[in-house]
Amino acid sequence: MHVDRIKQREQRPQRPTWPTLRRALSLHRPHAAMVSLLIVVILVSAGVGLGPPLLMQRIIDGALAHRDGFELNVLIAVMVGLVFISAFMGVAQTYLGNAIGQGVMFDLRRDLYRHLSGMSLRWFTANRTGEILSRMSNDVGAVQGVVSDTLGGVVGNLVVAASTFGLMLFLDWRLALFSCAFLPLFIYPARRVGNIQRGLMGESQEQLAILNAQMQETLSVSGALLVKTFGRRRAEIERFEETATEIRRLNIRRAMVGRWFGMMMGLFSAIAPAIVYWYGGHRVIGGEASLGTVVASATLLTRLFPPVTQLLNANVTILSSLALFERLFDYLDLEHEIADRPGAVELRDVRGELRFEDVHFSYIKGQETLHGVSFEVPAGKFAALVGHSGAGKTTAAYIVPRLYDVDSGRVTIDGHDIRDVTLDSLGACIGMVNQEPFLFHDTIRANLRYGAPEATNEQVEAAARAANIHDFIASLPKGYETVVGERGYRLSGGEKQRVAIARALLKDPAILILDEATSSVDAATERAIQDALERLTRGRTVLAIAHRLSTVLKADLIVVLDHGTVVERGTHDELIALDGAYAEFYRHQFAREPAAVAK
Repeated sequence: MHVDRIKQREQRPQRPTWPTLRRALSLHRPHAAMVSLLIVVILVSAGVGLGPPLLMQRIIDGALAHRDGFELNVLIAVMVGLVFISAFMGVAQTYLGNAIGQGVMFDLRRDLYRHLSGMSLRWFTANRTGEILSRMSNDVGAVQGVVSDTLGGVVGNLVVAASTFGLMLFLDWRLALFSCAFLPLFIYPARRVGNIQRGLMGESQEQLAILNAQMQETLSVSGALLVKTFGRRRAEIERFEETATEIRRLNIRRAMVGRWFGMMMGLFSAIAPAIVYWYGGHRVIGGEASLGTVVASATLLTRLFPPVTQLLNANVTILSSLALFERLFDYLDLEHEIADRPGAVELRDVRGELRFEDVHFSYIKGQETLHGVSFEVPAGKFAALVGHSGAGKTTAAYIVPRLYDVDSGRVTIDGHDIRDVTLDSLGACIGMVNQEPFLFHDTIRANLRYGAPEATNEQVEAAARAANIHDFIASLPKGYETVVGERGYRLSGGEKQRVAIARALLKDPAILILDEATSSVDAATERAIQDALERLTRGRTVLAIAHRLSTVLKADLIVVLDHGTVVERGTHDELIALDGAYAEFYRHQFAREPAAVAK
């Protein structure tokens, strides 16, 4: 499996470098003022750095040659002052570079989270959570150093290298050209190494995403439970080690790529001053140059090679980081399948009249799940969706809050096509209680307030009482401040259900979508949940996926779905009298439930 994935990546062509690099650089645009200040600091620092070699030339050819002690003292004092100024400029450059980098990283994280949070439910079901988190965390973290250090480093090194080489040309152009004649030979190897690093970086991050996805799945409460109950711990460990081994191999390759190139750069940097002294010494002997000029040129050369080396290394770093930027930009470029239309209006003063008009929908193109579904739920009425598994009940319910958009037809609330209203106002008028309610790893109070952050403690407790959960919460050592654990696993199924009901009560939506889950709880818990649901559904429009006879009997409208088509609709008595699909479903699904449930 890993070999196949690697072959696919090797066959995937790399994108052109410049468009990705230009887009990465554009991330600095919101911080233009600080970037400008950083460039000023860099220019000042580079100018100050040229002072010591010039002073060294003046000391040798002037003060020492003329035995002028006063001039020597002044030149040394100026040199020391420049050292202090250079140190201060270095601190300022470091601060500005990091401040800009952290600002860019904040913008990138924020934009990624905003964009991904707007993706449709279809997208989330098609992608592994661990891989999404890996791009949000690992990929963003990996480019952090590049963003923080590269701008200041590249600009600073360019300025230092250019100004230093310019001064060398001014002092002795022959010596300068001779000293730097071999530098162009290193440009192609640096680019080659960078492209190799770019490919390895992309492979490494993809493998890391796979590893994160496996950890997220197998180390979650649900995943760990499945692994243990099926005895798959050893197999999962082997799968983990296989991916981790591939990551180790890729990282070792990344670390070793270009080591020979780096060694050659280091050797040339070390040997170059000797070459300057050899060539410059012969020029001094021949009377063509002064000793001070040769010493200053050698000093400048030692100042020139570090930025040149860092620029070549930066080329490697930037090229390798492009793989990370490409992965992040891939996510930022994803289109929102469900978004506000231009001119979308806010849904106000919602009464709750819900209408499906010839709705067609498919998860996979060419394979329709809903075929021409039409029905109406008057404001404040209770509608139950009934049908065998796979009939389209959940799909129909999920279309109302636009978790999915219809292929054709429309769904309206109070006569407004839900695609013509803002998503925020649509979400504000709809509440959902799912069959498996999700709770955050937070306190009970925070989970209850999720749909109504402004709710007072009194309102929270009133909702908990109405949901028949207050007494249980009050009996806990920390009461409403009890942390429920990941996905609420510290609570039983019935307790989580009632917390979810209380949360919906606090939100007080005009329309409630209900996927009740009472089939796996004991009788006492079921009665408590049913009482809570009775309070929750009172006075609002309800679209319920019916699992229990009690839900069906209290419905004002029963919509019978079969293979995505509405085959019958009406009240319980009307449909029983019709003796059609519902009557048969009722006899098979509900007839054996205790008659007491139908009170």
